[in-house]
Amino acid sequence: MSYPVFHNLIGGQWLPAISGKTILNLNPADQSDVIGAFPSSHAEDVDLAVEAAKKAFAEWRLVPAPKRAEILYRTAYLLSIKKEEFARDMTREMGKVLVETRGDVQEAIDEAFYVAGEGRRLLGQTTPSELPNKFAMSIRVPLGVVGLITPWNFPMAIPSWKLFPALIAGNTCVIKPATDTPLSTHNLVKTLIEAGLPPGVVNIVGGSGSAVGAALVEHPGVRAISFTGSSAVGSQVAQRAAAGFKPVSLEMGGKNAQIVMNDANLDLALDGALWGAFGTTGQRCTATSRILLQKEIAAEFTQRFVERTKKLKIGNGLDETVEVGPQINPNQLETSAKYVVVALEEGARLLTGGRALTSGEYGDGTYFEPTVLDQVTPTMRIAREEVFGPVVSLIQFDTFNQAIEIANSIDYGLSVSLYTRDVNRAFTAIRDLEAGIAYINAPTIGAEVHLPFGGVKHTGNGHREGNGALDFFTTWKAVYVDYSDKLQRAQID
Repeated sequence: MSYPVFHNLIGGQWLPAISGKTILNLNPADQSDVIGAFPSSHAEDVDLAVEAAKKAFAEWRLVPAPKRAEILYRTAYLLSIKKEEFARDMTREMGKVLVETRGDVQEAIDEAFYVAGEGRRLLGQTTPSELPNKFAMSIRVPLGVVGLITPWNFPMAIPSWKLFPALIAGNTCVIKPATDTPLSTHNLVKTLIEAGLPPGVVNIVGGSGSAVGAALVEHPGVRAISFTGSSAVGSQVAQRAAAGFKPVSLEMGGKNAQIVMNDANLDLALDGALWGAFGTTGQRCTATSRILLQKEIAAEFTQRFVERTKKLKIGNGLDETVEVGPQINPNQLETSAKYVVVALEEGARLLTGGRALTSGEYGDGTYFEPTVLDQVTPTMRIAREEVFGPVVSLIQFDTFNQAIEIANSIDYGLSVSLYTRDVNRAFTAIRDLEAGIAYINAPTIGAEVHLPFGGVKHTGNGHREGNGALDFFTTWKAVYVDYSDKLQRAQID
């Protein structure tokens, strides 16, 4: 079997891992299809990449931000030309359907345009000094070398959320792509290089989280870490980085609720629930994994939702008629199956789905049926723990206040949605729901790049992607210019 072999990018050169080992990138729709072999790197490779990034930082930080922005504008243009090619590559390595991978590439395009505009808006403040003939201001400055650890479910969009703000701010980067989907990150970085990015400004080191991710987090030459992944791993990242006084941005799990009130537009709520629960095969941190139904409409909603779920077409995402692709790998498949068993043992009822598809056209892939469970209570594990698969729980409630309480009763706080025609309830929910993102009459998925993205509780540590990313990738410097030509002592004179 022949397949392409890819290398790390270090200091502008494509180099194999020092170990010589590789990891195969498999198509989850057909695991006999090998996309390529990617480096299985270790700490020694990280050392080389960090050193290259440190060397490049000396010059990159001095490039005016509007000039750095020109590279991002060209990147956006080149991505738009290659959108279909990159979307097909992504569907092949990640599994989600083409309409979604096109959206993933489009998100990188949007992020490039948005962040490029910030090249002329890296704003600080000027403020009056308390002393005469003295000028006071604050400016943003880059951090230095930053480490970026990205997940497999949005293999171009999420790297763009991290790379582009870091670059516009004047940092240099070492990125570790997910081992399941490295090709999309390679495509993104190659596009940056084609747009004029100098050697060493962005470096790619492929490999496992335990080898490459841990080495990045603990490397003394890395000034900050931006991580997207599970809450369990994020906790470890934060603890290890804290030993080196290293700032960390964490974007982690979710157990997102869609609340449907008895006055809701049920057709709209059904559309939102179907898209939120089974888009990306449920493999989004913002996926709708809980649907909270007011009892008056629960029976009708449930019947119609199950009917539509059963009609979803499952298959290879390269087929334009397919609506739900495979899960990313066998481990995720096992997780979905395990949680269905746990839910049934705790008293939930299976309405449809609940099993892996292993025969016929599905035999070579990692497919799991879209699954709906009802008679779920808020204390069950299926209602509290993240599955990251096409498994959704239906939970009934009596009052609006009870719905808010159930939605907030979990450890996560990323995204939530409310379907209602009552404007008073809508604004009360916006105020009271414990989440970083709130939707009214829209599903729990669909964030846009120019708003802050992230959550509360076990979902994040206070930092944000989107328009909050520049706050993480820069640090403040206070500047005082005294033109009095004499010693002036603040708080004394």
